[in-house]
Amino acid sequence: MSFIFEGFKPLLLWKHFEQIMKIPHCSGNETGLGDYIISEAKRLDLVWKRDKVGNVIVAKKASPGHENAETIIFQGHMDMVGEKNSDVAHDFAKDAIQAEVQGEWVQAKGTTLGSDNGIGVAASLAIMEENSLKHGPLEFLFTVDEETGLTGATKIGPGFLTGKKLLNLDSEDEGAFTIGCAGGADSEITYQLKRQTSKGGELYRLKVFGFRGGHSGIDIDQGRGNAIKLLTRLLWQTKKEFPFELVIIEGGNKRNAIAREAWADVLLDPAQSQEFSSSLQKAFEKIIIEYKTIEKDANFSFEKSEEEKEDPLTDESQKVLINLLFTLPHGVIAKHPEMKDLVETSTNMAIVKTFQDHAQIICSSRSSVASALEATRNSIEAICELAGADIVQPDGYPGWAPNLQSSLLKIFKELYQRTFQKEPEVAAVHAGLECGIIGEKFPGMDMISFGPTIEHPHSPEERVHIGSVEKFWTFLTAVLAELA
Repeated sequence: MSFIFEGFKPLLLWKHFEQIMKIPHCSGNETGLGDYIISEAKRLDLVWKRDKVGNVIVAKKASPGHENAETIIFQGHMDMVGEKNSDVAHDFAKDAIQAEVQGEWVQAKGTTLGSDNGIGVAASLAIMEENSLKHGPLEFLFTVDEETGLTGATKIGPGFLTGKKLLNLDSEDEGAFTIGCAGGADSEITYQLKRQTSKGGELYRLKVFGFRGGHSGIDIDQGRGNAIKLLTRLLWQTKKEFPFELVIIEGGNKRNAIAREAWADVLLDPAQSQEFSSSLQKAFEKIIIEYKTIEKDANFSFEKSEEEKEDPLTDESQKVLINLLFTLPHGVIAKHPEMKDLVETSTNMAIVKTFQDHAQIICSSRSSVASALEATRNSIEAICELAGADIVQPDGYPGWAPNLQSSLLKIFKELYQRTFQKEPEVAAVHAGLECGIIGEKFPGMDMISFGPTIEHPHSPEERVHIGSVEKFWTFLTAVLAELA
């Protein structure tokens, strides 16, 4: 690959980012990138170590005269999300990312770019190499498997870090400082089903589709429809008027996504199918009115199905399952009392699947307050107790409560204003960041997250703004000098 970033600043950062693009490093396959980081540490005669899960830490001594400054930790994750357009031939396990410059942006050719978090990793590597900077003692933490569950950070052992100030380089809006994130945990619900011989009728499929979906944290307050909840609402309402037998209900496919579509197979007397369809139409028209400004492509269908008939649920199983799905919470539960527009607590009904003898429901809950997350999961458990459903609630990951009195935040705000004559934005995100886990493992850690402008991460439209990278570097090096 020729060097396509000729003339970009800072040169060292872009040089390392190009090398990162050559090394396959999707989640679970970060060994090669870890090897590259270690080879650079060896070349630069820096101290390093790698733990048993693959996390790497490198230490750099202070520049002369700044040995007594506090140790600063730079932190980013090595893994990337591998997504590509269907017409692109690319093997993320072995192929290099092919990038191109498009005006003010760098974007890959039909795949994810890996600027999340490749630019942050490249910035750390550039600081490791650059000897003209003024700084105190530095630690560089490179974690694995952030994208699929923050598991690298979860496995960091005691004593792996010595610093008490951490700069996370995994934010995606230059000029914005992130000072908090949500913790999260799932609830896995199993409801035992009983089936019976059908009372007669034809098989029909009811489907709701065309909803926008989105990230269950970032987009949970956008008023988008949850297809599972709305399908259940239609079933709950129509069962008051028409007898039908439920065979299957399914919806959603990712724990961290709002369900975009859902469907149910029902057995129904053909003589009532037209009235049943008309009732659904009227009910769905009311839903459309509620979501008219947000879900412009929302739709439903009700058609005779050619699938093989299966035994329907018993009346009791059908009643309890529909009631359970209709009652389980979804959406924003509380907003943050101090930070405008920040969701503090939410829950997402993510997935429902039915099998021969049981239904499985996955709910994913988030909060920046541990007790609120616990209370939310407790309420889900209570509903399951009422329904006679079993529930398993695995350990989740902790949140990062915003600290508006952070000394690091005060320094960052004043320095950004002084450097760019502009007030920075201070925000928190209703999604998971490794800072939550690191803060829990190392109490008293003062943390802040920032980075250049990256758009559409986790998709083939991912791109990084070239000018924002230079501005990010300018500020990053100014921070080092300020803290030295």
